[in-house]
Amino acid sequence: MFKGLIKRPIAVTMVLIAVMVLGIAAIRKLPVSLVPDINVPQITVQVTSPDRSARELNDGLMAGLRSQLSQVAHLQDIVCTAKDGGGLIEMTFEYGADADFIFIDVNDRVDRVTSGWGAGEERPMIARASATDIPAFFINVSLKDSKHTGGTRLLEMSDFCRQVITRRLEQLPQVAMVDISGVLYPQLLIIPDMEKLRAIGVDETALSSAINSANVSLGSLSIRDGEYRFDVRFESKVVTREDVENVWLKLGGRTYQIKELAEVREEQQRAKGMVKADGEQCISMAVIKRSDARMAELRDGVHDLMQSFENEYPNLNFEITRDQTELLDYSINNMVRNLIYGALFACLIIFFFMQDFRSPLLVVITIPTALILSFLFFYVLNISINIISLSGLVLGLGMMVDNSIITIDNITQRWMKGESLADACVYGTQEVFTPMLSSVLTTCAIFIPLIFMSGIAGALFYDEAMAVTITLISALIMSVLVIPVFYYRFYRKQPYFTPNKFISKISVGNMTRGYDVVLSWFFRHRGVMWSIFAAAVVLIGVLFINLDKQKLPTLSHSDTLLNIEWNERISLEENNRRCEQILTHFPDDITQYTVMTGTQQFALSHTREMGISEATVYIKSESTKQIDRIEQEANDYITREWPLAVHSSQASGNIFDMLFSDREAPLVARIRSINGSTPEPDQLSTLLYELRAALPDYYIPQPEWNEYIELITDPERLALYDVSFGQIMSYLQNSMNANSVLRISKGDFSMPVVIGVGTKEAKDLIQGSYIETRGGRVPLEILLKETRNRDLKQIASGVDGEFYPLVLDVKGKEARRVMDAIKKVVRNDERFEVSFSGTYFSNREMIKELCTVLVISILLLFFILAAQFESLVQPCIILSELIIDIFAVLGILWLFDESLNLMSMIGMVVMCGIVINDSILKVDTINRLRNQGMSLKHAILEAGGRRLKAIIMTSLTTILAIAPFLVRGDMGSDLQYPLSLALISGMVAGTFVSVFFVPLAYYVIYKKSDR
Repeated sequence: MFKGLIKRPIAVTMVLIAVMVLGIAAIRKLPVSLVPDINVPQITVQVTSPDRSARELNDGLMAGLRSQLSQVAHLQDIVCTAKDGGGLIEMTFEYGADADFIFIDVNDRVDRVTSGWGAGEERPMIARASATDIPAFFINVSLKDSKHTGGTRLLEMSDFCRQVITRRLEQLPQVAMVDISGVLYPQLLIIPDMEKLRAIGVDETALSSAINSANVSLGSLSIRDGEYRFDVRFESKVVTREDVENVWLKLGGRTYQIKELAEVREEQQRAKGMVKADGEQCISMAVIKRSDARMAELRDGVHDLMQSFENEYPNLNFEITRDQTELLDYSINNMVRNLIYGALFACLIIFFFMQDFRSPLLVVITIPTALILSFLFFYVLNISINIISLSGLVLGLGMMVDNSIITIDNITQRWMKGESLADACVYGTQEVFTPMLSSVLTTCAIFIPLIFMSGIAGALFYDEAMAVTITLISALIMSVLVIPVFYYRFYRKQPYFTPNKFISKISVGNMTRGYDVVLSWFFRHRGVMWSIFAAAVVLIGVLFINLDKQKLPTLSHSDTLLNIEWNERISLEENNRRCEQILTHFPDDITQYTVMTGTQQFALSHTREMGISEATVYIKSESTKQIDRIEQEANDYITREWPLAVHSSQASGNIFDMLFSDREAPLVARIRSINGSTPEPDQLSTLLYELRAALPDYYIPQPEWNEYIELITDPERLALYDVSFGQIMSYLQNSMNANSVLRISKGDFSMPVVIGVGTKEAKDLIQGSYIETRGGRVPLEILLKETRNRDLKQIASGVDGEFYPLVLDVKGKEARRVMDAIKKVVRNDERFEVSFSGTYFSNREMIKELCTVLVISILLLFFILAAQFESLVQPCIILSELIIDIFAVLGILWLFDESLNLMSMIGMVVMCGIVINDSILKVDTINRLRNQGMSLKHAILEAGGRRLKAIIMTSLTTILAIAPFLVRGDMGSDLQYPLSLALISGMVAGTFVSVFFVPLAYYVIYKKSDR
């Protein structure tokens, strides 16, 4: 086959061009995303009940839901969190379960539970987690003239954003929806003239009855008129402020209008939350991308629309924040740049070692054509371009060049030994095809167990495994079909191979002579190598135990989210003031910030649920170092100024974090009362105080308490003064402007009509207040008794019932000691029990699973090598080098203070498949030379000399291809850094072992049989 190909260069070139054209067409159609498209096995159930406290919700509505949903198939964990006014149930399922069936089952169970609820309760909202839940970016809209931002202008801006801006954004074909928060809504407030009402002898309930009576719509009636039938409609609706003012009512024998007895005014509803951007109150809009849309097209469409908005609406500021497209562009561009650098480094190595200009040119032809062919396979297999698949391409690039180097080097060696150029091209390619195919199979075999890893981690590396496999197959095709043809065409006019005169002056020669000297020394001092081997066996276990275990490496970021729970009953205004006070300490370091305080109006779960005393502050800085310092100083400042506050910082959410990072803390102590009841506040505080004393090095936050006013009626006095419970409720609602008598439809929202008496302070709510009765005015303070109590602000519960979650940021090496200390304190208290959860346990399980994968991978390598060499001994010789290589990897990880995580373990597994390729070629060459009649030692030295240059070149090209990832700074590089570190350290050690240890082991095993 090869002999026929080298005679047909035009045919080969045409096929090559056709493949490139198809590949380029495929690239233009490939979807580009940050991460692979993966179904997230999570479902959330959001319960809304504005009039219920956290305790009522937890013991009532959510208890029934929790009981039913705990029985859903494939459920891994369920956590219920109840707060005042609402609750959230988060369910995590086994990866790979049928998400559609589970979603239907959850809805069915929720319907079963809600059928027994009261008529006024809303059905819970059920949502499936998706990669598109993370907004592509946020758009903040504020008024330019910040000095005149009165309530009316802010209401107008809110209405404009809701009615115009969001709808124009949603018209873009790439936008699924626009989620909005910070919107202000109007209300009609009716303030009765109590003196007039008392003079007439009625109370404010007469006004509400009159308004409700005036708001009637009977639908349509039909009447016949001869041969025709007409619709008759009767309608009396209250739709404007004037309609309310003009409502008539008859009191004391006389008719009045509402405006004669009360003041009616349109004002802003009391806000439960607020958004501020760079100090200005704003509307925040989260732009959600359609799952099938390209991020670049969305970015271009939104940016064009922003420019249009700025021209059309000059009184408004439009600002894009938390831009995920920047992250995508930066990561993808860095990956592509690293790919180019790796290719250039590889060509540079070949340039110096082959001492010829034409050999690097062959590689330059092979690399882009193999990559384009790989993208064609991507399109066929429906794999997107993302940071995972691109990292697989970079990983495969070094091995892709290896095949080209081996083929070129072998052809050159045969040609230099006197064979004709045609025979050298044909037989040189045939000679290395089998070992190259074996090396490709061994490398691909390494990835097979990774695909079967459980959970999202396995899905994550499916793209990387397929990318490496596709790249290697493409490279093998190019190496055996393209390189011989073009090598023959490039050199056919030369009688023999001659190095370039200029390059030969920069010689890297004399390697063979030096290699023979060093190898001979190791043969005389075999104990040195065997001592290294024995030490590696022992130290692998020591290093494995002492290395910190994580799921993923730490990713650098230049922005952060500061989450604060003030743990005090503060107002929304005070909440904003405190947040602004924190930010004033960093005037020069912050490039952009957004403050979200109180309850947010977003419909999706991309932003955490918050109460009136909670805040989330988004801070963006110019560098990772700056943001780390801001996080540390902001947390220290909060602890110093507001010791009751509970606070934490986290990286701003992105798609990768949502899919793959751990939502749970490293260690969570679930503290429960022994009797199963709610933990008493004083008892829990005492326990936490004892835990702080036992663990002084760890931050143990205060419990998040909810202090509330409890009003207790006196039934005897209610009966004595003829006061009903409804009268008291009506008065309290009026006093707090909460007596909504009507809702006027305004299209996409309804405006409430509220009867109130203005805002009252808590101290004036009972004192100085009276209830109007037929017998006169009754002081409210003699009917009610006021007490103050407290309960947990949010109540967590799971399969095992209610618990208090104590979150601890613990390193893996310290987790066992911390757990023992907590168990001891809890055991001594005798009122509580504790269990633990967190990423500490899942990380350990993941590392165990990866160790199993490593063992299976090595067994697969053994089977492939045994089949290739028809021997059970020679695979052991080749695989024995992995002991020293793994020791070198663990040692470098420990030296560079890098954890043992998913990426470093993947690097170690991949290294095992790559590093033995050199040894496979060397053992194969030794076997052929021995079959030709050479003595054992002579065959070992001759094979070492023949393969030395190729081994060093292939190792250097693989190392330099992935070396750019050692420069951190973006998500792609941060993610690949531990993989690259493990792979490079293993390759460096593996080259040494392949050159010196494998020949020594081969000699020791076969020296007796050779005699």
